[in-house]
Amino acid sequence: MANSSGLNTTGILSRVTVAAITAALVATTTSAVAAEAPKPAEKAVSAAAQALAAPKANKAAASAAEADFRYLGAVSGPHMYWYAPNSAGGYEARELQTSDWDIFKNAQQADNDGDGVAEDLWAWTNDGTLVYADGDVEDSGITVGKGWNIYNKVLVPGDLGGAPAPDMLGRDASGKLYLYLGYGDGKLTGRTLVGGGWGQYTQIAGVGDLSGDGKADIVARDGSGALYLYKGTGNYKAPFAARTKIGGGWNAFNSLVGVSDLDFDGRADLIARDTGGKLYRYSGTGNAAAPFKPKALIGTGGWNTYRFMF
Repeated sequence: MANSSGLNTTGILSRVTVAAITAALVATTTSAVAAEAPKPAEKAVSAAAQALAAPKANKAAASAAEADFRYLGAVSGPHMYWYAPNSAGGYEARELQTSDWDIFKNAQQADNDGDGVAEDLWAWTNDGTLVYADGDVEDSGITVGKGWNIYNKVLVPGDLGGAPAPDMLGRDASGKLYLYLGYGDGKLTGRTLVGGGWGQYTQIAGVGDLSGDGKADIVARDGSGALYLYKGTGNYKAPFAARTKIGGGWNAFNSLVGVSDLDFDGRADLIARDTGGKLYRYSGTGNAAAPFKPKALIGTGGWNTYRFMF
């Protein structure tokens, strides 16, 4: 199983964080390098930390919303870009942050200090190393653990276990879903089995409360294109209620990303990229029976250039 180093085995993103992650990653690779050169793991931590060098979010604006404030991260080849929310439900023009992201296969943002700004970052290297950087603390990059390539999907939807810190979910190749509780400093507890059968889903996403009950939820799309809501319970032993169907036709999209509150109405939202490269926002309603408003086009094309978004 994937492990977490040193753990019990039972503005938005700052320049500080980006530098910390890059440093942590450089230390984890095993390729032959000169003695003075950074190691792969150190490079990974450093690259992740460098990715958090985006301008700080306006915390006054962020505090007006219940959901946290975050940029959209998008990676094309080795190039990592930030998109800042434009206060109108979409994004400003992209800003190139770093070109060291060829070593990463995915990443997730988090608001570990609960200040309403997601300035922290977990990132996974191609060799399965999980690294973390805190956007508010200098030299905070750490290697959390190795072996994370056992998972084909990892996400950080928010607090699922009842404690203040965001938690992590990982799905393995057999379709089993596991929960890792977060300590709030990037480190994680040992995993707890949520259940099997999650291999039926081609997309899983979630950042925040979609149902209006104050608990973090996720959505999952099956092979037929049906999208389901899994309401959070706040109980880490059984973190989700039985699924309820949101609707069909979601196979039009090749990527679903929980982005917290993009339209600044205090509710968590979802973005969806279609197979033609257009980007849409689904604004949250806070109503579990109908969690999203009709889609709104926020990107007219070209979004398929990104191998992953977070």
